[in-house]
Amino acid sequence: MRKSLLIFPLLLALRLSAQNAQQIHQKAILIDTHNDVISNELITGADLGKRQSEGNFDLVRAKEGGLDAQIFSIWCGESYGKGTAFAFANREIDSLYALIKRNPDKIALVRNTTELKKAVAAKKLAALIGVEGGHMIEDRIDYIDSLAKRGMRYLTLTWNNSTSWATSARDEVTKKDSLTHLGLTDYGKQIVKHLNDLGVMVDVSHVGERTFYDVLATTSKPVIASHSCAYSIDPNRRNLKDDQLKALAKNGGVVCINFYSGFVDSTYTPKVLKFLGQHKAELDSLTKVYHDVDLANIKINALYKTESDKLRPPLDLLIKHIDYIVKLIGVDYVGIGSDFDGAESYPLGLDSVTDYPKITEELLKLGYTQKDIDKILGGNVMRVLAANTGK
Repeated sequence: MRKSLLIFPLLLALRLSAQNAQQIHQKAILIDTHNDVISNELITGADLGKRQSEGNFDLVRAKEGGLDAQIFSIWCGESYGKGTAFAFANREIDSLYALIKRNPDKIALVRNTTELKKAVAAKKLAALIGVEGGHMIEDRIDYIDSLAKRGMRYLTLTWNNSTSWATSARDEVTKKDSLTHLGLTDYGKQIVKHLNDLGVMVDVSHVGERTFYDVLATTSKPVIASHSCAYSIDPNRRNLKDDQLKALAKNGGVVCINFYSGFVDSTYTPKVLKFLGQHKAELDSLTKVYHDVDLANIKINALYKTESDKLRPPLDLLIKHIDYIVKLIGVDYVGIGSDFDGAESYPLGLDSVTDYPKITEELLKLGYTQKDIDKILGGNVMRVLAANTGK
């Protein structure tokens, strides 16, 4: 009897805590700065206006997860170049426009914080556009102008591949001796300044360390790292080192935490490579079907979910990245950039956009205040967006 008397108050406290987390989550404006679902939609033909049984995002589940604004990634791999990359970017934007046209009561294209708040007040998902990879402008500044007119709100200067004017994190690490230049060229600095003039955020996720510091020395406005984590926890070349994080905070920018298991957990990559090797024949077949290695990886992980789930890190390791960066540079410089639909694995408990409230709940357990959580979930990104667009 005494044990049951002790358990009841504990259960009540946990229930009240969960209710409080849900209330805080729903009141906050939640902005996710990176989702690759539009790239996948072109391949799968999924109707994102309806609940999907596969993938991490659709408009129905976004509502359930309290997602208020999504920056949709416009992406193509390095096989696209001059004559093809810009056209593919516009094809993806056309696809997003079509989604909005089919669901005008659920989603609206926005370009600044004023329009974003208006969409949220109307209970619509605010859709923004981020172009992931400077190769998609094909070395032409007028292509930047065109993409900005269509709604581009950030340009990720490189993807894994370098451009003629900026070097990527991958290439600065693996091809350093063969590169013709490191960091930004004079033309690259011109591009950064032009993005500043247009009010388009400069995204430093994926860029090399030299490019990162060249950007901060060039930009007149705060930058965004749309989907990156802490290098000190997971020393992956895609993550930001402590000095980079401090420099980003000095710039007034924001680092948006990536959910991908490989950037969260330093032990994940060797385990998943072994897993994929065990299913190589099927993976090769799926790659031929979808003509996309990343989507094939997602599919193989779904097919062997019991196996792949054992490779996923715990949710508290993702929270550790957030907490580490907050303690290092302050709560004003951290956001959310899930990389949903762009990777094959995320921490346990984060299966789709319905699971964002779990992050709020975990932050509350660590003693974060409602004001802190509001900043992390979206307030910091709105500040940087407003600083770039002027409204």
